[in-house]
Amino acid sequence: MRIGLIGAGAVGQSVGALLVATGWCSEVMVASGSETSARGLVTDLEDMTEVTGSPTRVTVGTPEAMGACDAIVLSPRARFTNTARSNVRMAGLVANGPLIVHLARQLTGYSGVAVMVTNPVDVLARVFAERSGCERVVGIGAATDTARYRLTLARHLGVPVGAVDGHVIGEHGDAAVICASTTTVHGDPVTVPVQHVRDELAARPRRISKGIGRTRLGPAGAVLDALAHTLGILDGLTEVSVRQDAGVWLGMPVHYTAGTPSLRPPSLDDSETAQLAAATEKLHAAYTQLTEEI
Repeated sequence: MRIGLIGAGAVGQSVGALLVATGWCSEVMVASGSETSARGLVTDLEDMTEVTGSPTRVTVGTPEAMGACDAIVLSPRARFTNTARSNVRMAGLVANGPLIVHLARQLTGYSGVAVMVTNPVDVLARVFAERSGCERVVGIGAATDTARYRLTLARHLGVPVGAVDGHVIGEHGDAAVICASTTTVHGDPVTVPVQHVRDELAARPRRISKGIGRTRLGPAGAVLDALAHTLGILDGLTEVSVRQDAGVWLGMPVHYTAGTPSLRPPSLDDSETAQLAAATEKLHAAYTQLTEEI
């Protein structure tokens, strides 16, 4: 398999390292807004392939040259300072949107899998899909949110993380829906401290950014998981942002069998249903804003 990687920043570097380390793709082609960055990352990854004995070949490419790739990871980021205290991911809409539109034009008719990383991921996954015509576009975010949810609840209750079964769906952002009504621990219903969980979901990325500058490893792991499922390397349930009936991309549990998706939305109570409707409206409004400005 050949994987295209657009963006040589924190997440792009981490994804490249994971792909080389796993060794299940034959080639990783790297493109960046700066050719110097792309060549620097490729050189570093080449060193890694030699040290680890990885069979993966790493090359510098362009988005136009990635048409034959089985999957493309989209993680470019515009140069802007994000000063938002709320809706932090949505604050990148106007800055990052034109980048994704430009890439969609370069990749018009792309038939492989496109994994959107750039925030606001749900809106930009929709933009890329509609502008490129690519039919297999997923966004990451829900997988990271769900992992953080399970970690937080497990630590709060003093149980192993593997005992917690629950999801975070909807927007990868402030309108995320914590599916507390269907969450179980060891198979039994549990009372979820929703506000505590929500506070921790917001605090974790801030803690990471304060310590190391930018989140990278969690999102990179979510990218690898999305690639493995969408490309048929791994069967099972994962959380990705996908198109819903309203045309909006939302994070949802999806079961993949040999790369074929089957949506598995969790049951929601009245409050969670209202939250999901609000997230849908919010993301559609952001999409409309972006398309009007572009």
